[in-house]
Amino acid sequence: GMNGTAIENFVCVIFNVSFMNCTWHAGRNASGDTQYFLYWKTSKKEDFTGCQNYIKDNYGRHTGCRFQNVTIENKRAYFLVNGSRNGQNIQSISGYILVEKLTPPLNVTVNCTEASHSCEIQWQPPRTSHVKRRACFKYEIVIENK
Repeated sequence: GMNGTAIENFVCVIFNVSFMNCTWHAGRNASGDTQYFLYWKTSKKEDFTGCQNYIKDNYGRHTGCRFQNVTIENKRAYFLVNGSRNGQNIQSISGYILVEKLTPPLNVTVNCTEASHSCEIQWQPPRTSHVKRRACFKYEIVIENK
């Protein structure tokens, strides 16, 4: 395809465990009648699946996709975005850029004892789409004196 027609700033964000939004910007040299199509799969062996729920810009061009009930067990997802304009192919991009916005840690409990002037804080890791190893998480505790 023609130079400068491929999408830019492609990123997919998983949130609330199983929702995913992928967004991108139209290529710098892409005209208003350019249309983009997103395909994805979660393993190399699978076939690509096309987006069912596109996000559109003011020209009606696809600039994103919304997914529900996403499961990415093996920490990988493969994306392909291609497009066309008047039957001409547009530069395609493939690869993966995947970000997960984590939910807060679960079951946070605080037990303070006046006698020892200490508190014990416990919690469980957040629910996530695809990171299962507890060692992957780092936590920060902010204590405000009241």
